[in-house]
Amino acid sequence: MPSVPETSPLAGIGDEAAPDLAGQLDAVRELGWNLLELRTLDGVPVAELGEEEFARAADRIGEAGVEVVAVAAKIGDWSRPVTGDFAVDLAELDVLARRCARLGTRMVRIMSFPSGGTAEPEWGRIARARVRELARRAEDAGLLLVHENCAGWAGDDADRALALVAEADSPALRLLFDTGNGIAHGYDAPALLAPLVEYVAHVHVKDAVAVPGGETAYVSPGEGEAGVEECLRILEDHGYRGALSIEPHLHLRPHLRASGTDPGRGDRAAFVEYGRATEALVRRVRNEGALR
Repeated sequence: MPSVPETSPLAGIGDEAAPDLAGQLDAVRELGWNLLELRTLDGVPVAELGEEEFARAADRIGEAGVEVVAVAAKIGDWSRPVTGDFAVDLAELDVLARRCARLGTRMVRIMSFPSGGTAEPEWGRIARARVRELARRAEDAGLLLVHENCAGWAGDDADRALALVAEADSPALRLLFDTGNGIAHGYDAPALLAPLVEYVAHVHVKDAVAVPGGETAYVSPGEGEAGVEECLRILEDHGYRGALSIEPHLHLRPHLRASGTDPGRGDRAAFVEYGRATEALVRRVRNEGALR
C-alpha cells in the first residue's frame, strides 16, 4: 500500500509563469519543486495541441524530471455553457484520456457548465447528467475528474457540489477547491469548503480582494480577503495531503478571453515570488496546527 505523504506537495499552473513550456519548467525548478499543472502551452490548451507538438512537450517534461500533477481542461468551463454541444466536451475527454496516460497523470480539472440562459431546474438537470456521463467515461479510462468551485451549476454552492458528486456516484469524480474564487464569485470560501473538504482531491492557491466597481484584484496568498489561511487550516485539520497548486492570476486571467479582453500572460518572477509566499504561509499553518 503506498505511503501517505506527511505534507501536501506544492505545484503550479505553468502558464501563470510563462506561455512556453521551457519557461514553465524553469519556474517550477527555480522554486525547487517538481510538480507542474498543465493548462496551455503557448496559449493552446493541452487537448488542442497537435500530436507532434504534444509528444515533444511530453518528452521534454519527462527529461526535465518534472511530474504533471493535473491537466486543467476546458470541459464545462466558463466558455462551455450548458446550451453548447456536449460532444465537444466528450471529444476533449477522449483526447485527454490518451494524453494524460502519456503525461503520467490521472487528474483532469472540469467545471459544471454555465447556464447559458437556461433556468432551473433544467440547467441543473442537464449539468448533472453531463457530469455523470463524463465521470462514467473517466472511470473507464482510469481518470480522476476534479470539479472546481468556479463556473457552472455547482461552482458556488456546497449543496449543489455534493449533489453533483452523489449523483455521479463514481470514484472518478471528486472536487478541486480554489481558495481565491470566492471573491470573484460572491461567496465565503472557508464556509463553502467546510462541508466539502472530505471530497477535495486537489487545491488551487489563490487570493484576492474586492475593488470598487465590482472588480477583483489578485494579491499574494494570505494578504487578501479570500480566507486562504483559514482554507489551508481546514484542509490541514482534515488531513488533506493532495497537491497545493498555485494560480496567482497576477498577470494572467484566462477567463477574460470570454469577453474578448486581453487575458495577459504569465510572469516568471511573480510566479516564483508567489511560490515562496505560499511556502511561508503553508509552513505557518502547519506549525500552528502542530501547536494546537
